Amino acid sequence: MDIRPTGEALGARIFGVDLSKPVADGDFRTILRALGEHGVIVFPRQTIETEDLVRFGQMFGDLEINVANLFHEPDHPEVMILSNMKKDGKPIGLGDAGQGWHTDMSYSKDIALANVLYAMKVPIREGRPLGDTQFRNMHAAYENLPDDIKKRVEGRSATHDFIKFWDMMRAKPGSTRGPLTAEQRRQKPPVSQPIVQTHPITGRKILYCNPGYAMVIDGMDQAESDELLDYLFKHQEQPKFFYAHKWTEGDVLMWDNIGTVHNAIPDYGPDEPRYMRRIQVMATKNYAKLAA
Repeated sequence: MDIRPTGEALGARIFGVDLSKPVADGDFRTILRALGEHGVIVFPRQTIETEDLVRFGQMFGDLEINVANLFHEPDHPEVMILSNMKKDGKPIGLGDAGQGWHTDMSYSKDIALANVLYAMKVPIREGRPLGDTQFRNMHAAYENLPDDIKKRVEGRSATHDFIKFWDMMRAKPGSTRGPLTAEQRRQKPPVSQPIVQTHPITGRKILYCNPGYAMVIDGMDQAESDELLDYLFKHQEQPKFFYAHKWTEGDVLMWDNIGTVHNAIPDYGPDEPRYMRRIQVMATKNYAKLAA
């Protein structure tokens, strides 16, 4: 296995691993450590089936079945289709990329360890890939907070709500998302998350507070909460925390969903096809022990 860091705020490319085959235990531990260290890892030039993607993801934890997922691979509700393509005039995947900065599953009591995307079609214009996925490093964001802000957020929690993000996405032009049903709302009630958390792989502190889902800091009045959340969100925007992945067909991209926030760029049109398979790995294992 050959791990090549990008030299940027996040990211590494991993060569010498064929994900169409089972990953050996020793290689799994190396990959897990790389995920914690680099935040975003990519396995280029892969040719894999849905079952291969599922097998790889399950090494890291249980796979989520999204409560609002209408687009998934046949017989695999855990494998979401992200695509702007249509069949018989109807969308075949969730196509409303450009979500804004967020952390998947922060609205859930059980949070996610990682996302894994397999790029089967990547839109290209004038030789340039479109649809970058952008990231920010939340290890570095916490470490670079001023001491007085660290003291203000230490021991604090914030309420995260699924509907904040969902309704924002529904309002975007061209969105294929419908309103959440009462049952979907029941399954995803608001939850509180510690703003400062210990990362389960690295053991270091991270800032776990994203603009997509965080609504209010618990126990603060609204004005003080709004002021502090605004500070934390703007703090994350610094270029030194930023990394963008430029897609190539065959990429299997995995990112740490605890130590990063992410954003997808919708700079491609309906006639520029994009098709990705996506799984989400829940944080259901003892990662410190596994990475040792």
